[in-house]
Amino acid sequence: MNKKELFDALDEFSQNLLVTLAEVEAIKKNLKSVVEENVALRLENDKLRERLGQVEHAATPKTKRNRDNLRKLYEDGFHVCTDFYGQRRENDAECMFCDELLFRE
Repeated sequence: MNKKELFDALDEFSQNLLVTLAEVEAIKKNLKSVVEENVALRLENDKLRERLGQVEHAATPKTKRNRDNLRKLYEDGFHVCTDFYGQRRENDAECMFCDELLFRE
């Protein structure tokens, strides 16, 4: 290998290193923004979980009361399902739609 070929090879290697360095810097910049977004999303997720816990805790008694009211209407002989809501049940016959609504978890 003569001096010119060696110099050209080193110059090409140097150019490749500069391109690789630029790519590494772009990846670093992208990674930094992804990490920042991840941190922000984790904080938001924690706040939303906390808020959800508060809402679920506050909503539990109201939901129980609503279900108790529906159960009382059903026991009085009325449909509480969406298909026949408010209609009288013939001979107090069981309605599988009402049962599903009242006894689901």
